Amino acid sequence: MDEELVLRADEGAVAILTLNRPGALNALSDAMLAALSAALTRLEGEPTVKAVILRGAGKAFCAGHDLKEMQAGRQAEDKGRAYFEDLFRRCASVMQQITRLPQPVIAEVHSVAAAAGCQLVATCDMAVASEAARFGVNGVNIGLFCSTPMVALSRAVGRKQALEMLTTGALIDAAKAERIGLVNRVVPKEALSDEAFWLAETVAGKLGAAVKIGKRAFYEQIEMGLAEAYEHTAAVMVENMLWRDTEEGINAFIEKRAPEWPEGV
Repeated sequence: MDEELVLRADEGAVAILTLNRPGALNALSDAMLAALSAALTRLEGEPTVKAVILRGAGKAFCAGHDLKEMQAGRQAEDKGRAYFEDLFRRCASVMQQITRLPQPVIAEVHSVAAAAGCQLVATCDMAVASEAARFGVNGVNIGLFCSTPMVALSRAVGRKQALEMLTTGALIDAAKAERIGLVNRVVPKEALSDEAFWLAETVAGKLGAAVKIGKRAFYEQIEMGLAEAYEHTAAVMVENMLWRDTEEGINAFIEKRAPEWPEGV
């Protein structure tokens, strides 16, 4: 089932993951969350993969949680409390897996990304959207404030923009998503896959170990105070500078040649 719900195709050093539940708009069902978690876990141990693209099959990128499955969870004696607690914990775990993944993850958004689907876009390290894409944390429209999607959204865009999206439940277009920093760039729909792959391939062409240590430091320092962040990142740069491959990269730049880095680093 994992292979059916999350498809994987590799092109060079780029892994492309496709949410493959188009009939349900790629909703994050229990099985979809498990499949995505399993795919991410496999990628953690694959240093030859330098970047990841996440896309959705069918009409939507991801419509959020599976509401029918959630309603079924209410049938328990506790009205669903234990199920809901476990569901949101599992979803948060998958989102944090993306952040902790050594490789940068690029969302390729061709259409609607709503609620937890918008959370998924906000969680990814970068995002490329088509002009047809729409984004929203629209749970408030059905009486459910998108509190967990708010975590990723409020770390990706400004407070006022995040709160407007959260309290109105309105979908925003791709152009506004780019203006507020939810996505990196917007391109015509026919150019979307090429643009996402160009970005992934560009990242994959760098020293993978440097990108890995840099991504980890990025998320660590962003939660710190200014002085602590500088102290932490200075230590990371010292470690990075002492690598043999970094020495080779600097020498190559000075000597105006391509660096000779071994595969899988």
